[in-house]
Amino acid sequence: MKKLKILMMAGVAASLMVSAANAGSHSKRGADGQLNIIYWQAASILNPYLSGGTKDTHASSMILEPLAKYDEKGGMVASLAEEIPTPENGGVSKDLTSITWKLKKGVTWSDGSPFTAADVVFSAEYCMDTTGGCNSISNFNDVKSVEAVDDHTVKITFKVAKPFPYGPFVGATVPIIQKAQFKDCMGAKAPTCTTQNFGPIGTGPFVVTEFKSNDVVVYAANDKYREADKPAFATAIIKGGGEAAAAARSVLETGEFDYAWNLQVEPEILAQMAAKGKGTIVTSFGTSVERLMVQSMAVSADLGDKRGTKEGGAHPFLTDPAVREALSFAIDREILVEAGYGKAGQVTCNVLPAPAVYASTANDDCKKQDVARANKVLDDAGWAKGSDGIRAKDGVRLSILFQTSTNGVRQGTQALIKQMWKAIGVETELRNISASVFFGGDQSSPDTFQKFFADIEMYTNNFDGTDPEKYMGSWTCSNIPAPSNQWIGNNMPRYCNAEYDALVAEMGKTASIEKRAALAMKMNDMLMKARVMIPLIHRGDVSAHANTIKGVRMNSWDSQLWNVADWTRAK
Repeated sequence: MKKLKILMMAGVAASLMVSAANAGSHSKRGADGQLNIIYWQAASILNPYLSGGTKDTHASSMILEPLAKYDEKGGMVASLAEEIPTPENGGVSKDLTSITWKLKKGVTWSDGSPFTAADVVFSAEYCMDTTGGCNSISNFNDVKSVEAVDDHTVKITFKVAKPFPYGPFVGATVPIIQKAQFKDCMGAKAPTCTTQNFGPIGTGPFVVTEFKSNDVVVYAANDKYREADKPAFATAIIKGGGEAAAAARSVLETGEFDYAWNLQVEPEILAQMAAKGKGTIVTSFGTSVERLMVQSMAVSADLGDKRGTKEGGAHPFLTDPAVREALSFAIDREILVEAGYGKAGQVTCNVLPAPAVYASTANDDCKKQDVARANKVLDDAGWAKGSDGIRAKDGVRLSILFQTSTNGVRQGTQALIKQMWKAIGVETELRNISASVFFGGDQSSPDTFQKFFADIEMYTNNFDGTDPEKYMGSWTCSNIPAPSNQWIGNNMPRYCNAEYDALVAEMGKTASIEKRAALAMKMNDMLMKARVMIPLIHRGDVSAHANTIKGVRMNSWDSQLWNVADWTRAK
């Protein structure tokens, strides 16, 4: 019990209620007209269980709600639950093997039907069905059962003691979906339920009135929302597509939009836009890391259905530790930060850079570029330069297909890395894919970041809240995307190590914050030593809102739209 208190005091659940002082205030639902939001990565689906894309999770969060959310400080706040269960209030059992959630009474779905514990139980069954390819399955690690004690009480029982029992239904990636709407969409049927996935019935402040995948989401205020005066906006849209600089301009210069997300734009350009005085740039640092994912499986198109899978065999050269090491040390991360991020970026050698208690220093030698070391490593491993300057060994050339999403900063980063790799005899072909497709949930597309039909891919990822247990579980063997799980999973490099899996399991039953930190760092260091991925930049989240929009509380720990019900427009 004492250990759990220490863990929670460390910031995992430090805040249990929203400060009324920070919330917007208004007297009538819909009084502030339309809210215009732009996400240059367009939403492709409105069911976060079937997508790993942040833009899909955020668009869904205006409709679907979890039992609890994370606020802008990383603390938990009750949403569909009455309060956060703790050992002190009796919601978490003394032996840490169960957590009991009391649901708010009087909550209805947007179709007017009552929200009950049966919907929570169903949502667990939906995600835990291994044939459905649920992207949030790691949130349900060690869950033995989810049962409705009564209509407004849900008990989650774990197979082992869980010092951090807040995986299921905390955060925007694990919302409650309506049983009546999704009951025929279980397992392998889940991706085929287009009507449900594109128009979920929710309990949140807005309802979907129109959705065009990879384009636009149109919302209307939910007239069944439990707070009678919210939301302030009668309608809202999230327009997708384009690129980050145009999104920034639409808020900071033209005033066409009220909020723009993920402004991965050169810092000097953002500063020029902000000088126009129409909008405010908001930034916060969480756990976002721009990284290179390193493929371990063969991805030749000749492999057909075995492409990118264990059955297709190992990658022809990226399984060589020398190649991975050389690729990392050839990169000048300081230049990447200076060119693309400025104060919104920091050099990192870890995939887990924060909170500070979890940050390892064992890999800091990557912070300085070392081309001589990279060349020597390849020389010693027998990768010799040919007449064209490109290295080869046993007939295999070091020729890399490097893909990422379409974005000015990312294409600039790609170009710089290509030059850096050329200096060590590595040939690089650059490819960029529309963010709506790259981060989309289309199971038939060959271009998603989860299918990863390339040698290297680059993007940013993070996790909800401040506890990294489920995040570090992303690289277990069971999280590898494959045809058998609808290509859903977060282990894009296809890394599989029984020792790593054992560490994840151990963390799941460890209470001491010191021991949890040691395990998290050990897992981070194992991934970094194997160079399963190559971290580049610890990114701050950068967005912008019109000066007329009040109530925005920039959040790096959950959906940036987590408190959109509190946003208002100044008169």
